[in-house]
Amino acid sequence: MKKLALTALATAIISTSVSAADLKVGVSMALFDDNFLTALRNGIEDAAEKQNVDVQIEDGKNEVGTQLNQIQNFIASGVDAIIVNPVDTDATVSMSSDAEAAGIPLIYVNRQPINIDMLPDNQAFVASNEVDSGTFQTQEVCRLLGGKGKVVVMMGELSNQAALQRTKDIHDVIETEECSGMEIVAEQTAEWSRVEGNDLMTNWLSAGLEFDAVISNNDEMAIGAIQALKASGRSMDSVVVAGIDATPDALAAMKAGDLDVTVYQSAVGQGSGALEAAVKLAQGEDVDQKVWVPFELVTPANLEEYLNK
Repeated sequence: MKKLALTALATAIISTSVSAADLKVGVSMALFDDNFLTALRNGIEDAAEKQNVDVQIEDGKNEVGTQLNQIQNFIASGVDAIIVNPVDTDATVSMSSDAEAAGIPLIYVNRQPINIDMLPDNQAFVASNEVDSGTFQTQEVCRLLGGKGKVVVMMGELSNQAALQRTKDIHDVIETEECSGMEIVAEQTAEWSRVEGNDLMTNWLSAGLEFDAVISNNDEMAIGAIQALKASGRSMDSVVVAGIDATPDALAAMKAGDLDVTVYQSAVGQGSGALEAAVKLAQGEDVDQKVWVPFELVTPANLEEYLNK
């Protein structure tokens, strides 16, 4: 795995070890109003507090222009490192270029940048491998359906690499021999949102769409779908619902018997991993350019293990 290091010049400048307590890290989150990203942000804050690192965390408000301005402001203020949870993963080329020009380490967290294989030597990516997320989720749905049935798919924001990869995972699993009896009868974005997931499911139900399972790119949309299904009077025993993230709300829905599958993604692990990478790069140390925090399948059978994580 490729190793990162600051340039020889930068290393010479900080040849006397820089204490973590002397560092300032700028953090730009895609948005604050999201359950998983809130847990991710808390993970960064907790890790920073433990190391006495000064972090300045900004809300990108789900606007690319706002986030780009935040990064420019971090650079202008002379932060020692920048952590970015991208609003739009297609916009990361510009972010990487600006940070590289300023000689400031940059760490992407959770959402994979489009330039992942071309990152400068003082930049890294910390996340969970999305090839696993949708694969684990859909394989379990396939098992529950006995390899056949009609499926609807709720996608996240189409500008987001995770949504695209998780949806691809679903298709890839269904193309396998053991799951080839599954058929996708509808596939549409609900923008990662519980409200939009509810609205989309309501529309599908109103149109008379018949299906045996709901596979959602995240838990929030899955919960919205559950709300709409229950409001319509459909028994939750008659449909399999799957999400991703294992948020507290999702685990509560699983405990209540409404959600059948989710996939644990450690927001705390990603947040602390991103902060650790930022500190090490700022201190001139080596860091793996891709840091994977494993996904884990969560079902009613092992639910208790995750309720207090």
